[in-house]
Amino acid sequence: MTNSFTDYKNTDIFLIIGSNPAEAHPMAMRHIGKALAKGAKMIVVDPRFTKTAAKADIYVPLRPGTDIAFLYGLINYAVENDLYQHEYVHNYTNASYLISPDYNFADGVFSGLEEKDGKLSYNTASWAYQKDGDNIKKDPTLQDPRCVWQIMKKHVSRYDIKTVSKVTGTPEDILQKAYATYCESGKPDVAGNLIYVLGITQHSYGTQNTRATTMVQLLLGNVGLPGGGLNPQRGQSNVQGACDVGMLWNNITGYLNVPDATKHPTYKDYLAVETPKTGYWSNKPKFLASLLKAWYGEKAAKENDFCYDWLPKSDGKDHSHMSSYVSLAEGHIKGVFCWAENPSVAGPDASHEAKALENADWMVCVDLFENETAAFWKRPGVNPADIKTEVFVLPGALIYESEGTRTNSSRHIQWRWKAVEPPGQAKSSLWIADRIFKAVRQEYRSGGKFTDPILNMVWNYDKPGQDGPDIEKIAIEMNGYNVADGRVLGTFGDLKDDGSTACGIWVYAGYYYVDPNEQDPLLKIPATKRHGTEDKSGLGVYPKWTFAWPVNRRIVYNRCSADPAGRPWKKDKPYMVWDGTKWIANDVPDFGITDAATKAPVPPEKTANAPFIMLPEGQARFFVPAGLKEGPMPEHYEPVESPVKNLISKQQNNPMAKRWGGEFAKLAETGSKEFPYVATTVHYIEHYQTGVRTRNSPMLVELMPEQFATISPTLAGNLGIKPGDEIIVSSARAEIKMKANVLPIVKPLIVNGSPIEIVSLPWSWGYMGLSKGSIGNDLTPFIGDANVVVPEYKSFLVNIRKA
Repeated sequence: MTNSFTDYKNTDIFLIIGSNPAEAHPMAMRHIGKALAKGAKMIVVDPRFTKTAAKADIYVPLRPGTDIAFLYGLINYAVENDLYQHEYVHNYTNASYLISPDYNFADGVFSGLEEKDGKLSYNTASWAYQKDGDNIKKDPTLQDPRCVWQIMKKHVSRYDIKTVSKVTGTPEDILQKAYATYCESGKPDVAGNLIYVLGITQHSYGTQNTRATTMVQLLLGNVGLPGGGLNPQRGQSNVQGACDVGMLWNNITGYLNVPDATKHPTYKDYLAVETPKTGYWSNKPKFLASLLKAWYGEKAAKENDFCYDWLPKSDGKDHSHMSSYVSLAEGHIKGVFCWAENPSVAGPDASHEAKALENADWMVCVDLFENETAAFWKRPGVNPADIKTEVFVLPGALIYESEGTRTNSSRHIQWRWKAVEPPGQAKSSLWIADRIFKAVRQEYRSGGKFTDPILNMVWNYDKPGQDGPDIEKIAIEMNGYNVADGRVLGTFGDLKDDGSTACGIWVYAGYYYVDPNEQDPLLKIPATKRHGTEDKSGLGVYPKWTFAWPVNRRIVYNRCSADPAGRPWKKDKPYMVWDGTKWIANDVPDFGITDAATKAPVPPEKTANAPFIMLPEGQARFFVPAGLKEGPMPEHYEPVESPVKNLISKQQNNPMAKRWGGEFAKLAETGSKEFPYVATTVHYIEHYQTGVRTRNSPMLVELMPEQFATISPTLAGNLGIKPGDEIIVSSARAEIKMKANVLPIVKPLIVNGSPIEIVSLPWSWGYMGLSKGSIGNDLTPFIGDANVVVPEYKSFLVNIRKA
């Protein structure tokens, strides 16, 4: 998220697409409500008329999987009607950059698509910027046909309202009204807030969906403004914190790429490949050196490349969740740790994922209750005697039964004190991780291959008289400290690349620093001292309400809240202001406001040159020259399972979507008569994620007792189904039984002249817990996004019959 929940009150117009905060993020909805009460408008784009849509000024129904068509229609409308933020686009984006003469696009395919050994990939050379030495060539007039602006303008011109309506099924008059309303945020003093989540990301082109939302906000000048921004709300408890500290398969902590044995065999190679010449990522050598120093302590020195050789190196292959399950099914993986996760309910094509677990010799599950993954050997239709996998269940502690930090969507790192002791033998994840590592290290003391990284890892968290590690020691290591004297660092600006600093996660640097005027780190200041009066700006900043990474900044890219002369776009809500001699800041600036050497104020025209400090260009990208696997700009493709042919181009699906063979290859054909309806998975507020906690709560089970699918009254009438009837929902992969929920919250949409029915399918049930039901994800396809391999849960084909 670029902004925070407390900033939502400054929003003038919300565009909520692929998100239902009233149920999935109720506290976020409370902050949205504060803006609505003051007159803000809200547009909700969703296949379903949700509880959030019930509060909307404009509800936009659309066919699942057609978000890019909708968003490109919005961009085209803004361009054609001259409703975009001209000065923002000219000064803060790469609209003027010239692209290689070799770049082209035709029939849904970008230049550079190559096939080798039966696999497609893009050679991105033709997407590059034109350069004069190290300088990027630009056309300030935006008239050159090779400049990004003209390329983008031509690219989106195909997405007129009539065409978008045919693709999405959204009536033309609703599109017109929604586009005109949200384009009001293209006025410099109007803030538009675009909120999305899994309805955008969980597609075979999820990364490109996300890119399209970014392009909308850049075009209308909404990034960096109070009340604006791009704000994906994280649903799972502490999922933001988990990503921050390296739980993604392709990152180590602080979003540093996992070392690759081919690309980064040495420390020098890693820095050469991964460190750009400009932008804040040019500090990557400081981040990596300090990280290795935190992990390997006195053993890590500049002379031995800080023990970089001890880091595991990737083989360059995809080791995402989905690929790992394919490897498991093929017998390549013999042991599985499943920690606070329940893939036998949450995974795509979940029944085949559960079957793959039968090939493991052993599995360890850590959770509050015995979930479906831990109990995969007693799932319906299976004889437990036939399964040889040895399963260990370690009872975990609930968040209220342990101490530590959690990071929410606003990037707020909040301390959580223990409320009660965990029951029985249940232990916190920290306690369990500590014991496992110590046990592994003890085994290595008797020998083994390459023991140095294990035996020399810094693991000095014990506290005399305490059962389990001292969490404060861990927090200080994550925060970063001066190696010579142990002084806790106040900012990632203090990090060095010479081994004099250690820091477990650079974006958290300063979160455990104690201000001389306080007795506690910011995130542990008592509520009586931190809440109420400290929002002096009136903009919802609350600088003393916990710590927001990075450096306690509430809105990232906040230089963009003012024009190049330093005058705030929103004069009634000034965030960063140049008063003629100095900067007046209502947040931690996202740019240098004083010269490091002279301490003199840096004038606004200089700071305006690179407001997007995390990018090498210093300016935001409508066109991405490298790094994405399926194109420099988004393009509408149909979901891999679709009821219709692509109306935009000849390329039906994303050519780079991840596919697998064997049991995981089962897919319905385009326009399948066997599976004629479009299904999408959804959340309800009563049951959370896979239901491990909520389906073991008697009160929540009473509120939402059983699994169901929502279908329209027209589909129910055609199939002779009444509300409450048992139905069979089937896909190319499985069929499951549940109750029918017949409501007009889903309606057929007219796509290219023909009605398409939509099926809304909750996925929070399974065969364990107090409330048992069919697993919705048994039906979903095993298809992944090309860049981050998120499964395509949000659009697939099904059939329905009365049970």
